[in-house]
Parts: sequence; C-alpha cells; structure tokens
Amino acid sequence: MLVVGSVNVTSGVKEDRMMITGMHTVSDIFCVGCGSIVGWKYEAAHEKSQRYKEGKFILERYKVSGPDGSHYFVTHDAHVGGSDVDDV
Repeated sequence: MLVVGSVNVTSGVKEDRMMITGMHTVSDIFCVGCGSIVGWKYEAAHEKSQRYKEGKFILERYKVSGPDGSHYFVTHDAHVGGSDVDDV
C-alpha cells in the first residue's frame, strides 16, 4: 500500500536497495508502539521514471493488519535499525 504520509512511525537508517523497479534509497519505518518494522519510506529514486515515489511510504499489509487482515500484528522483538535483509 503506497501512502503519502504516515503517523506513529519512525524512520531508520537510509540505505540503497535494488527493488523490482530499480535502485532506490529507502529507510525502514518502525511502529512507535512496539518497534516492529511495518514498511519502508522511499527517500530517493535513482531512475527518473521512479521519482514519483520519493517521500512516500510503503506499509506492508501483513505487518500492519495481520495474516487474515483483521488483527493487528504485534511482535515484541523491537528493532533498533537495519532491515529484514540484515536479519537473514
């Protein structure tokens, strides 16, 4: 879900990631209540055609509403920084 603004989240460290649509500078966004990663923010697009994404947020539906769409997914393992890739 592409969102223009988001509340109750904090941004992590900016990093370059290769996405399906090309290279982007992004930062993970974390729930201020539990510290879980709930998505990411597009900080910069390296391709001109993707610049419309800059400053927008991606909220991962599964991490916000839970697997069946009706429950808020909470993890009690707070993340300080980094990304899902770092945890692998």
